[in-house]
Amino acid sequence: MSISSDEVNFLVYRYLQESGFSHSAFTFGIESHISQSNINGALVPPAALISIIQKGLQYVEAEVSINEDGTLFDGRPIESLSLIDAVMPDVVQTRQQAYRDKMAQQQAATSAPASATGGSIAGNAKNGENTANGEENGAHALANNHADLMEVDGDVEIPQNKAMVLRGHESEVFICAWNPVSDLLASGSGDSTARIWNLSENSTSSSTQLVLRHCIREGGQDVPSNKDVTSLDWNSEGTLLATGSYDGFARIWTKDGNLASTLGQHKGPIFALKWNKKGNFILSAGVDKTTIIWDAHTGEAKQQFPFHSAPALDVDWQSNNTFASCSTDMCIHVCKLGQDRPIKTFQGHTVNGRNIYKCLVTTLTLTLTLCTFSSSTPITLLVSHPHSASFDSTVRLWDVERGICIHTLTKHQEPVYSVAFSPDGRHLASGSFDKCVHIWNTQTGALVHSYRGTGGIFEVCWNAAGDKVGASASDGSVCVLDLRK
Repeated sequence: MSISSDEVNFLVYRYLQESGFSHSAFTFGIESHISQSNINGALVPPAALISIIQKGLQYVEAEVSINEDGTLFDGRPIESLSLIDAVMPDVVQTRQQAYRDKMAQQQAATSAPASATGGSIAGNAKNGENTANGEENGAHALANNHADLMEVDGDVEIPQNKAMVLRGHESEVFICAWNPVSDLLASGSGDSTARIWNLSENSTSSSTQLVLRHCIREGGQDVPSNKDVTSLDWNSEGTLLATGSYDGFARIWTKDGNLASTLGQHKGPIFALKWNKKGNFILSAGVDKTTIIWDAHTGEAKQQFPFHSAPALDVDWQSNNTFASCSTDMCIHVCKLGQDRPIKTFQGHTVNGRNIYKCLVTTLTLTLTLCTFSSSTPITLLVSHPHSASFDSTVRLWDVERGICIHTLTKHQEPVYSVAFSPDGRHLASGSFDKCVHIWNTQTGALVHSYRGTGGIFEVCWNAAGDKVGASASDGSVCVLDLRK
């Protein structure tokens, strides 16, 4: 048995994800073309890289039955052993049982009249018996069963005439955000630019894109920073756009694409930034373990908060001068402008040997709750509704008051990078590296719309009217889905 370079790359990619190094995972995933591999991430268990290092290929001998003629239990040649055979003995056992069931059914079919046995396999499948297709589906059998758990409301596929693909970025597009007042969609990319796309009815988006080039001062002149644009956010009036970059600078732009000011005090990449509701302050989080409140009018840093012991990943405002931040140090700090210490600190718990915490932000007040929800990966996002997205390819809707999972949404086949609620809270959009954007009914958990793009989805967002969803992708495209009837 051998492990391909694609499989090794995927294991490293997943290790970076599971360790909380999201941006490193992004970069490595793009450079190693993870989105172009055929590996089903839903079948690769947590800590698979460590498992392989510790146990090598011993699982192959221990769990896989090899026939006397040198073939595997299901007739495949020994060379066709996969990564899953090596690290997931439970999958191997399921395959073995499925193959035995299939062979037994075939024998029964040949020994009984055709009229009595015709369609028996299909019939058994409907009755819930284990009738995976063995060698036909191989490693995909479990994934398909997993994906079919969610009920689909009729024909959910979004037609091509309702999907507009915007091209112009020269590298992966990490983030996108709608203007809260008009149909302007901003996007940020690894090509060191942000772009503003005009999606109003009287505009042709392909010809009305504003390019916001992120430059740094070198030798007395402005040159491209060649760094990723990692975050962006519109102010509540829709007049200004703030962007954060791997070059360590935050920038404020007018909606016409003009640079208004540059904010420079972070010592390294900026991972997130947010305007407060009033629009006078911008909050940023960086790899330098600090968060900063900026005066949006003067561009000066009002206060820097050096309380995290590891990179700060995300931030959100509770009020116009109080905010929360989360970090890979597994801490959540609630801080206030003018206070030299956090108002409150939440420390992540350890559950089953894994550090797990969850941030819950309601629409009225900021509620940070440490939970022991059943999950195997850290949740590192501060969000505007009680939901979670995870690298186990699922999205979960939670009842915050009772602390229970209401719906587990399971159509995605790869890690889910982004989720966003519609303005009225009735629908949830999710985007995954499986290139799919799904729209769910939050009350029933049913899948109501689905679109498959051309690249892994990094971000999804709703416009103010709640009738369009924007999605940014790893192939440099930005997609706009029109959900109007």
